[in-house]
Amino acid sequence: RNRFDFENGGRTGYPKFPMPVNLDFLLYYGTIKNDSQILDYVKLTLQKMAFGGIYDQAGGGFARYSTDEKWKVPHFEKMLYDNGQLISLYARGYQKYKLQDFKRVVYETVAFIERELMSPEGAFYSSLDADSEGEEGKFYVWNEQELKELLQEDFSLFSQYYNISSKGLWEGNNYILLREMTDEDFASRHDISTEKFTRQVNHWKKLLLEERSKRTRPALDDKTLLSWNALVVTGLTDAYKAFGDEHFKNLALKNARFIKENMVHENGAVYHSWKQGRKSINGFLEDYALLINACIALFEISGEEEWLHFAKKLLEYVQRNFYDTHSGLFFYSPIEPKPAITNHFQTEDNVIPSANSAMAHSLYSMYLLYGEPEYREMAEKMVMPVLPHFQKYPHAFANWGSLMLKQVTPFFEVVVLGENAGGKLLEMQAEFNPNVIWAIATGSSSVPLLKGRYKAGETLIYVCREGSCRLPVKEAGQALEQIVKP
Repeated sequence: RNRFDFENGGRTGYPKFPMPVNLDFLLYYGTIKNDSQILDYVKLTLQKMAFGGIYDQAGGGFARYSTDEKWKVPHFEKMLYDNGQLISLYARGYQKYKLQDFKRVVYETVAFIERELMSPEGAFYSSLDADSEGEEGKFYVWNEQELKELLQEDFSLFSQYYNISSKGLWEGNNYILLREMTDEDFASRHDISTEKFTRQVNHWKKLLLEERSKRTRPALDDKTLLSWNALVVTGLTDAYKAFGDEHFKNLALKNARFIKENMVHENGAVYHSWKQGRKSINGFLEDYALLINACIALFEISGEEEWLHFAKKLLEYVQRNFYDTHSGLFFYSPIEPKPAITNHFQTEDNVIPSANSAMAHSLYSMYLLYGEPEYREMAEKMVMPVLPHFQKYPHAFANWGSLMLKQVTPFFEVVVLGENAGGKLLEMQAEFNPNVIWAIATGSSSVPLLKGRYKAGETLIYVCREGSCRLPVKEAGQALEQIVKP
């Protein structure tokens, strides 16, 4: 908390990185502990990033970091791993704060990934360079004259909204598009209806994108990395929970099926990288852990048991090939009798979750779904060597913090069974409930948490804690009332 920038969001100083792992923990913590200062800080950070130059105001998606403390001037490189996690974060932010700007960020960032980082097969590419034609940011910035020609009579209003002024001025008389207020506030200030103004903004974005498409594009890194793709799958499932948009679900399933069919061996081993039909490099722990979490997330929104069975197969492979019984942690690379390089335990969270913290989350989720105490014990044992570091450097162990919240504050499994399960589930998932894992089936199920609970002709909702369930209810509102709120 003593490093929070309460004026601009993010951590004090610069450069500023989005750090979705940290913000996700703080959103969970602030909600469970009912800490209004934390929740206001998270909201401020999400707003400032969405309004700043780090966010591509014309085409969606975030640059890697801001070179200044106000999120104005980005390092213009766009990374898949950032954007996948930020889809998750802004979807959860929308669930919590119900701000239209957060919804817009989710939709535009997904559109950016589809448009610029997706292969015909459904794989996601890794990144876009910062430079084009030898100049950083040239693809993204605008000069005043070209904007006047493009926007005609709209230029005056546009320039106020996007700060074509000293605030947005950058190098070489170019401008970085920035915002300072919501559409509602801007429309009110200019005596325009919000609906009409939002349509106007969408029209401007379309014009800008069409004009920008004529420019020389930044170079594309077209390799597909499994762990980064898994982060996008999870992001898309979070977007589906928040908005119920089938497109997000279908996109997540398409990518997950690509991974399953192209980057996984029959014995459960995975490949780290794929490019132009060639898979290479044996998978690291982060590939397995993030893919298992993505599969669990897919089950949460679809009820398709194949994803849980796949997750279990991957988990068993990791237990056999990566687990160190002495420390209780998992090695980063498979254990070999005579390793070519020194193996290690990756525990520090950074711009993405550490491999071991992601694995610990996987184990805890699988314990709740399968009821196997071994998984819970392994997850608890993994926390112990990390706990002293978390107390000293929480910003470097935030995903572990999220796991600890699951373990020491009320956490629930919500089971929805029956013909109308999908609708009831979406009704509940639209709200921010960080302390819930969801399970769904329209008929009988072999998943231990769901087994024996289906009743033909009825749609029932069970609220459970570690497999012990209350009497079922029929309405989403009744079930939500059983989930402990701060």
